[in-house]
Formats: sequence, C-alpha cells, structure tokens
Amino acid sequence: MSQTASPAERPMVLIRQRFRRFACATAEWVGSPWAFLVAIVLVVVWAVMGPVFHYSDTWQLVINTGTTILTFLMVFLIQSTQNRDATAIHLKLDELIRAVKGARTSLVRLEEFSDEELTALQEQFRHLHDRLAKVNGGTGARDVPETR
Repeated sequence: MSQTASPAERPMVLIRQRFRRFACATAEWVGSPWAFLVAIVLVVVWAVMGPVFHYSDTWQLVINTGTTILTFLMVFLIQSTQNRDATAIHLKLDELIRAVKGARTSLVRLEEFSDEELTALQEQFRHLHDRLAKVNGGTGARDVPETR
C-alpha cells in the first residue's frame, strides 16, 4: 500500500490494488490456452444439450446470457490492464527519449498531442524517411542507417 496515502485514502488505495491484481490475474488467465479450452468445452456441452432441451428458447438464452455477462465484465478488466500497460509503455518510452542525446524531448508527452499535431509529426517523419532513403539510394525503412 502507498506510504503517502492519508488514512481517508487508504481504503480506496487498497481497493485499487486488489482490483489491479484481480484484473491482471484474470486477463492473464483468460488469455491462456486453458481458458480457450474451457470455453470450447462449455460451447460443446451447451450444443450437445440442445436436443435434450429441444433447442428451446431457454437453452438459447443460457448461452446468450452467459456470454453477454462475461463479455460485459471482461471489457472492464481488459481495459484496466490495457490502460496500465499503455501507461507503463509510455513511461518507458519517455525515459528513453529523455536519455537519448539529441532526441526531441517534446515528444515525451506525445499522447497528449491533438490529432492535427500528430498528423503534422507523422508527415515530418515521413519526409525524414524519404530524405534518408534518397541519400542512401534505398526506399525502405531498413535502408535507414544506424545512428550509433
């Protein structure tokens, strides 16, 4: 738990930590081959039970309701882990940009740029790539020389 959290904030910090751990563990498990196998088995069992229930509305409702609820809940768990991963990647890239001599440190907050600023920056890099390709007599990104 965060050492800087006030007594009033501690319950929320604890909830966030537990949710993060749960979301990460769940996302890890549902992305595994075992989870896929369990899903396949459940669908096969459901399909085999069709004749037993005469393919009734209730039989169809079971799979529809189950998958809808699971999908709804998984959206939040996966979004949580994606947000955390994206933040970690941004921080790592920011550190690399900051550490490389000659790098444009204004790119550290690139995720906050407007769409127009991103498009303009993309054009700058496209022109840089084209210029380097002409200088080196090549056309692809692999033709750009190493800068070390």
